[in-house]
Amino acid sequence: MSTAIRIETATRGSRLFLLLLGLVVIAAMCLPAVASRSLIKDLFLILTLLSLAQCWNLLAGYGGLVSVGQQAFVGLGAYALFAGISLAGVDPLLSILIGGVAAVIIAIPAAFFLFRLDGAYFAIGSWVIAEVVRLSIAQWKALGGGTGTSLPRDAIREMACTSWVRDLFGVSASAARDILLYWCALAVAALFIGVVYALLRNRIGLGLSAVRDNTEAAESVGIHAGSMKWMTYLIAAFGTGITGALIFLQKARISPDAAFSVTDWTAFVIFVVVNGGIGTIEGPIIGVLVFFLLQNLLADFGTWYLIALGLAGIITMLFAPQGLWGLMRDRLGVTLFPIRRRVIYLEERTKP
Repeated sequence: MSTAIRIETATRGSRLFLLLLGLVVIAAMCLPAVASRSLIKDLFLILTLLSLAQCWNLLAGYGGLVSVGQQAFVGLGAYALFAGISLAGVDPLLSILIGGVAAVIIAIPAAFFLFRLDGAYFAIGSWVIAEVVRLSIAQWKALGGGTGTSLPRDAIREMACTSWVRDLFGVSASAARDILLYWCALAVAALFIGVVYALLRNRIGLGLSAVRDNTEAAESVGIHAGSMKWMTYLIAAFGTGITGALIFLQKARISPDAAFSVTDWTAFVIFVVVNGGIGTIEGPIIGVLVFFLLQNLLADFGTWYLIALGLAGIITMLFAPQGLWGLMRDRLGVTLFPIRRRVIYLEERTKP
């Protein structure tokens, strides 16, 4: 007699959640038909911040590469978009992809330098590279140098699909662009959540976790730590570059200080991931909602707003070291995006 087994990661609850999530995404696509323009803009900010958080979480939470220089890829993606539109006449929607490619192109030489560093040295090195990129971009006179520039109005007005959205919902051209960019942000957020989940559910996810926990031990069992780091770093760079391009396409105005802001594009992202739960897919989702809530409640209090964010982070780390989602998971025993392998024993069968 022998016992047949099957390895599973999904649970019945997670399958129901994914079905529900699909319905939520469909409802979110239809939301512009009834939602106000201000709500669409708020959701755009939430979705773009969620995309940045998922990329950083893949890098640091699963790959063990704690970077404080992700603003380099946000700025590069944004400036590549502006260059594609203003200098090359490329359609804004296509220029979003150019932003992701530009981030990857710069990430390749940056990785050769950074992967020689570990721990705090890696973090400091990533920040140094971001500053070097910012200072270099500030010399780009064709895009405004240190003062920045704005997108040509004609290019924004003639952006692909804008007229179709305007006719579909019966709104103004500017409101149609907001809806179109909201859809792009929704697609990017859903795409990278799906990519991260797919990576973590196969052998690559096991390899990433092993490299993060102990590089030497991972290599001793045949895992190529260098390949894992390269893959993680380039995927995070591409996602961050695309998101940065999308953010500044919505702003239609750019400057080096805004595009390479360590506070907006790295510090706030780290706050979202750490408070929500680093090393989980659910954590950044919870974290971005908490951050947006605190931002709206406390933004009128000036510097007290940043102090409150810091206190919230300290309290979370003291009483919920695994983040808010880790606390909820332990209390409720629920995992919405399961990646742990479970052995399912099937019926016994007689050997032939």
